[in-house]
Amino acid sequence: MLDLVAPNLLPLEMRFAILFCLFAVNAAFPNEPVHRLTLAEYEATLSYWTEKHPDKLTTEKIGTTREGMAIHLLKITDSNIPARNKQHSLITALHGGPERSGTTGCLRVVEWLLSDDPLAVKTRKKQEVWLIPIMNPYAYFSTDRFGNSLKIDPYTGGGITNWDLKTMSFSALDRAPEMKAFLETVDRFQPEAHLDLHGTGLQEYPDEKLGSRQRYDGQIMTEITGSAYSNFVLRPWDWRITEAMIRGGEEAGFPSDRFEADAQRLLVGSLAAPLAKQHWRGRAQFYSAQYGYTKYHTLIAALEIAWEESALARTKAWLRFGNEVPAGENASGYPVDRVKAFVGHFVTASGTSAEERRKSRIRLWQCQGSFSQGFLYPQTDGRILYAVSTGSSTGELLSSEIPEFLTNTASRFGDDASSIKAFVEAGPEIKLAVEKGGELPGFVEEGLDPAEFGIGFRLRIPYPNAKVDQITLNGAALPDAAVDGYQSFPGNGFTQIQIDLSPEKALQAKHLYVITCHYTPPSRRRVGWTPPKEVLQQLNP
Repeated sequence: MLDLVAPNLLPLEMRFAILFCLFAVNAAFPNEPVHRLTLAEYEATLSYWTEKHPDKLTTEKIGTTREGMAIHLLKITDSNIPARNKQHSLITALHGGPERSGTTGCLRVVEWLLSDDPLAVKTRKKQEVWLIPIMNPYAYFSTDRFGNSLKIDPYTGGGITNWDLKTMSFSALDRAPEMKAFLETVDRFQPEAHLDLHGTGLQEYPDEKLGSRQRYDGQIMTEITGSAYSNFVLRPWDWRITEAMIRGGEEAGFPSDRFEADAQRLLVGSLAAPLAKQHWRGRAQFYSAQYGYTKYHTLIAALEIAWEESALARTKAWLRFGNEVPAGENASGYPVDRVKAFVGHFVTASGTSAEERRKSRIRLWQCQGSFSQGFLYPQTDGRILYAVSTGSSTGELLSSEIPEFLTNTASRFGDDASSIKAFVEAGPEIKLAVEKGGELPGFVEEGLDPAEFGIGFRLRIPYPNAKVDQITLNGAALPDAAVDGYQSFPGNGFTQIQIDLSPEKALQAKHLYVITCHYTPPSRRRVGWTPPKEVLQQLNP
């Protein structure tokens, strides 16, 4: 490594070379101010785009700051395709006050979404994309600070004290019209996916040093994909989605930092607080972007952006998930339909369209905390039993003791319970592994039927090409059918079993669903291990 602290010790030729390199870098990045978007330019651009692309774009004023500045929502989709078949994707720049490249990156995404690029065309056909490029106009156009004029930041909501997490309500709406506009948009749109764009800006300059400073050409930051440095909860639940976005950036020439992976540190919770300095710097927080996840099971992610083209490359990779069939699924769209899980068994949304699955997903998700679940244990090759109660009274029927469980199902299903009894007694299992439900969140209305819009279930057979012999629901055989039946397909090394029940079929079950699956593995996998024969001979001469 060159010791540039003492340059006079270097040969003359090397000193000239270093000076030339420094001159070349300065010439490439002259640190000239980047054009600063004005409010008039922004609103004129929205009008121009709306007039030029009437079949693709509509704009709407969803709020007004305390200073009278409009907060605009952009909706981009192919208006000739029925909305019921479309995924909902929300893109925001919640820190788009001082973090200016989040907003300019969002505007670059708008330009592309309105273009004739094949992926943009497909996205408009498959999705409704709602965008809020400037969530905090007062900060973006006036102050380059995070908060509004009352110092409430739309990204965090001004702090946890403004949130009641039990009821998912925000107590400072009268002081934060920006938050009111955002929360009302999420409630109205109920998105499958929400991507929040952040970036470089002027927030690190204290007020006395800010003056008339602007973002300058060559001002960058470490680009980050998926999560937030301060809040490791704000990330996609599937790391493969994060990796797909990272690959999208890398293919365009933009690498990303991978948080705790690149730092080679574990995440830490409150119980390990004394060890915090040995763990990743982020902590579990609650930010505004998690509102959609909490209420609607929305897939969330964040990007830190230095270059607008990087924002576009990674956002393209994100939007592809709304267009394609994810690995391990049999329907296109963002992977958001699994609403309850218990050791590889899942309650899922049901429906034949994006709109139907959205209704089913949201109702089930909001109620899932009260569900009880059970499966036969130990797990055994060739057979699966998964039981789910969606009502508080039926949860007591899921006993971990097999005789009691069979007595309860007999009283519930009558003659149909005989096939459940025969299935259970044919196996070696000793119990039901049971997880009991709890109380509903405060924002869920009492008395709702969780399965009013249908319910689904997912089983996974741990072989890629298993033969499904029979699937039963509450003792009655299910047909191989997309509705009120099951479908099997390979995915992620499993034979996946998706059971979809219509609202009518789901309501007939009266809150208790006992599913049995008998299958034939494609091969016999032996378990166990035997010591070397020499050892056996030594012990047993």
